[in-house]
Amino acid sequence: MAIITEHEDEHIDQPGSPSKSKPKIKPKLKSKPPKPESRTTTTPNQNPFIFWFYFTLIVSLITFFFVSLPSFSSSDPKTWFLKLPTILRDHYSKGRTIKVQINPNEPAIEVFAYSQGPRTSENVLIIHGLGCSSFTFRNVVDDLASNGLFAVALDLPGSGFSDKTVVREREIVGDPGVFERFMEVYEEIKEKGIFWGFDNLIESGHLPYEEGKPRISTRKVVEPLDLGAQEMDRVLGQVIDSMGLAPLHLVLHDSALVMGANWVVKNAGRLRSLTLIDTLPRGMALPIWALQVPVLRDVVLSIDYAFESLMSSCCSKKFKGSNLEAHRVLMKGRDGRETTVGIGKKLNQSFDLAEWASMDEFKSVPMQVLWSGSWSQEWNEEGKRVAEAVSQAKFVYHSGGRWPQDDTSSELAEKINSLISSLPKTEKIVDDEPLPEHIQKKLDEAKAGGNHHHQGHGSHNHHDGHIHDDGAHAGYMDAYGLGHGHGWGM
Repeated sequence: MAIITEHEDEHIDQPGSPSKSKPKIKPKLKSKPPKPESRTTTTPNQNPFIFWFYFTLIVSLITFFFVSLPSFSSSDPKTWFLKLPTILRDHYSKGRTIKVQINPNEPAIEVFAYSQGPRTSENVLIIHGLGCSSFTFRNVVDDLASNGLFAVALDLPGSGFSDKTVVREREIVGDPGVFERFMEVYEEIKEKGIFWGFDNLIESGHLPYEEGKPRISTRKVVEPLDLGAQEMDRVLGQVIDSMGLAPLHLVLHDSALVMGANWVVKNAGRLRSLTLIDTLPRGMALPIWALQVPVLRDVVLSIDYAFESLMSSCCSKKFKGSNLEAHRVLMKGRDGRETTVGIGKKLNQSFDLAEWASMDEFKSVPMQVLWSGSWSQEWNEEGKRVAEAVSQAKFVYHSGGRWPQDDTSSELAEKINSLISSLPKTEKIVDDEPLPEHIQKKLDEAKAGGNHHHQGHGSHNHHDGHIHDDGAHAGYMDAYGLGHGHGWGM
């Protein structure tokens, strides 16, 4: 026991010695973690600047990416067409293009039309609202054709497969720069000789150009189409005349009522009936603001989920898969968004539906309004106001959305056909109108050449048939836009 107590005494004495006291102090080093705390307390003073720097950098890069997205897509029509989904290329192959002149002193543009049905029956022309196209009504056209009607769905300029831009000449006034001045002198030297240039340089000591005089130059600029009431009148008139649709049954959808209201008033005598499908006195189903905000518009038109959410919230709740993708491609490609926004801004926001419907021109025109009864309660209230404004029209609900859907196309076609079948059949009178002088001259020349070449090949009627066929291939049909050359350079 004495040995044990002595060992304990020695063990106790060791901590008491000054040289062995440090090991007892080392456990107290656990209280030194305040050093990391000092680091955490000093870094927050610097983190806000670093955080906001990286945050601004990331937001700038994201913004630059979405703003640059349109430049990544090819603007070449042929390249754009070759990348189309199969469902769109199939739709295009069944249609035709028509050349129309929107504004004087501007090149003609091509308008696409999808048509089905026998030409000897009643003619139905469907005009879509902004953001839509003939592709939206393709099934309605097919169902109308199955009922024995000749139905046409038109792509308005700026929509679908119709042209969305036009080449315009713009005058640019400004003081020429050094490079422009040099090129001007170079062109003059090429025209007047090199010694003329040196003589001017030696005598005047400067380049031969008029100082202080503004320079006016003309440049060709590609601009999105802007379609107002007057342009709409010209488009409808030329399409109807080119296809021989009058008299016709007209169907206006959504904002097409506001765009075509003036034409309808002027040509009410050419209408057999008028059908309005979810038409608005002002505005459009597709919110134009979603296509204007720089970053938002690129997100909507580039991401499938974002575009589907937009469509389901304002246009149609059942657009899925290839149909949804087709609408997005048509709206995004070939400056479609810019044109839709530009036309939307030109809509007549002061249009009075009640005053328009009460005009004397419509007293003898049968009318009906087809309205989505399953969209929302607010939309049903809007429908009641439209029914009161167009009191002479028959008001009918349908089960689809504000844009036609594949599963309700037959329902819309049935209601349109119901109105048409309740009316007396149209008596079509074929007028033998003279051909334009330059066309008649070409036919006469072809006829003379054909008779000389085929002197012993049958009767004169046989040659006439070949002449008309040759005339079509020579450009007669294409001159009126009724040929199969769609203008894609293929």
